[in-house]
Amino acid sequence: MDSFTPQAKHVGFIALIGRPSTGKSTFINRVVGHNLAIVAALPQSTRQRVRGILNTTDAQLIFTDTPGIHSSEKRFNRHLLNQAKLGMEEADVILYLVDVTRKIAEEEMAIATLLKSVSQPVVIALNKTDKAKNFTVDYMLFFNKLFPNKEIFKISAKENMGIHPLLHHLTSLLPVGPMLYPEDIYTDQEPSLRIAEILRKHAILSLKEEIPHALYVKIEDLQMKGARLWVRVALVVERESQKPILIGKGASNLRKIRIASLKELSTVFPYKIDLDIQIKVDKDWRSNEHRLSQILTP
Repeated sequence: MDSFTPQAKHVGFIALIGRPSTGKSTFINRVVGHNLAIVAALPQSTRQRVRGILNTTDAQLIFTDTPGIHSSEKRFNRHLLNQAKLGMEEADVILYLVDVTRKIAEEEMAIATLLKSVSQPVVIALNKTDKAKNFTVDYMLFFNKLFPNKEIFKISAKENMGIHPLLHHLTSLLPVGPMLYPEDIYTDQEPSLRIAEILRKHAILSLKEEIPHALYVKIEDLQMKGARLWVRVALVVERESQKPILIGKGASNLRKIRIASLKELSTVFPYKIDLDIQIKVDKDWRSNEHRLSQILTP
């Protein structure tokens, strides 16, 4: 990272939390203006804390997109919950994003109870309000009872509605201090993680049902060769029977993943990228605590 002269602004970390598929990834991509986090119909597609940086004239807002909070005793879900809690612990402000197209559930009460015990300011934003006006009223009553006198924001991350007032309020809650990143930086993700997440996104989009949850991406080698970045990467599944599904007839699905990934990577990196993609099996990795920690911890 190039050196830069820090300037005093409102600067700080904002953790996005909420149930799976509340639109956290869509929100962070909208605010930052780049596709950092995976947006897919698949719940819990975000597995690690993803940071996106928004620079304005008077602030530097560093958003952390955390995995969706889901009540479950499975090792995989417990690990995702831990990632979300770590994101909250390092934050100056917590942004609780709620999907108002779904009815209020026990998970909402559990998250609200968790937030009552934190020391940081908590901001509540009702997302997808362009789609569900009836549920929006229910959520307003729900949160007004739990958090009296707290301003509740109504937004649509997908339609870019209500975002500016929310950002203005978040900025006012951040401490004033020197900038932590240069103004032209919009993420602090390592190149290997960016590449892995882009490949995982396009693999997820090409598949159905359970296999996306059983998939992870491992960057095995990454080298600059002249003006090109050469990457050897493994798409890893849990079962031998899942390999042909991922590959597709005549390697058609694997080719689809590769083409889509290279197209997006060309918009992220200033140099050409060569992808050597292999398919491997890591049996039952989601049920192995040690493997989960190795694979999913950033």
